[in-house]
Amino acid sequence: MAKRLLDCNASDFQTFTKADMIDSITKSEGRVLVCETIGTVMPMLGNVTNVEFAASMGADILLLNMFDVNAPVINGLPPCAARDVIHEVKHLTGRLVGINLEPVEDEYECDTDEMWAMTEGRRATLENAKKACDMGVNMIVLTGNPGNGISNKAITDTLGKYKKNLGDRIVLAAGKMHASGVLSEAGEKIITKEDIKEFVDAGADVILMPAPGTVPGITMEYIRDLVSYAHSLHVLTLTSIGTSQEGADVDTIRQIALLCKMTGTDMHHLGDSGYTGVSLPENITAYSIVIRGVRHTYHRMAASIER
Repeated sequence: MAKRLLDCNASDFQTFTKADMIDSITKSEGRVLVCETIGTVMPMLGNVTNVEFAASMGADILLLNMFDVNAPVINGLPPCAARDVIHEVKHLTGRLVGINLEPVEDEYECDTDEMWAMTEGRRATLENAKKACDMGVNMIVLTGNPGNGISNKAITDTLGKYKKNLGDRIVLAAGKMHASGVLSEAGEKIITKEDIKEFVDAGADVILMPAPGTVPGITMEYIRDLVSYAHSLHVLTLTSIGTSQEGADVDTIRQIALLCKMTGTDMHHLGDSGYTGVSLPENITAYSIVIRGVRHTYHRMAASIER
């Protein structure tokens, strides 16, 4: 049995299985912080990666957005072979690592700017998922970037393929932080109990949903009900800030953090658009302190990756 993630060090993560990761998150009782970063942009600190920056501010799990498994790029990373990029991130940060993959549906017209434009290595194909597993990724999140046309049906269909072919190799998370270009699934329709049931039946281990106050109409009460329902189906939940409010003032972040805590969620997510590529660093620490206090926050920040 794994110990709670709050108490884990880098050496513990090195031997984590999928079952260990789920057990460790569950034991942490809503005190796990997931931070999303983009590696293809210029890092905020120039020659230090955004993943290292997020880890240093208190992140437990690093989620790589815009990560192309065919052409993996993390700017600021020391030179290494493409196949070793994930291992190098883990070596430098001592953290668990996930990536986003996007189940794009061609019937939805892509309406996005050049930055978010889809590449083949970011599509949620089975081949790309297998590559991610082989690279050492701990978790795949099936979700969508702005305007790329990601529907809940496409997420469900992809989950079924992943579950069948990847088995217990990797944690599977599913859901959307915003409409992702499908306006019929905006507001409260981003995720419903019916969607959660379909995701779980298809193989999801974690249900992703917008954090209260981040999407129009998404209240604490609404998400609280969905979190309780997901827990009744024996899966974990991840409330997510994916509307650039990771770049809001610290007081706003604290309010959202406390609302998410009230929902009963297992994990808390901060997006990658503080400026571009990572949340405002002070918001990572502020969010962490709200959900688990300074003791666990500073422990995560201070513990050496050599432990």
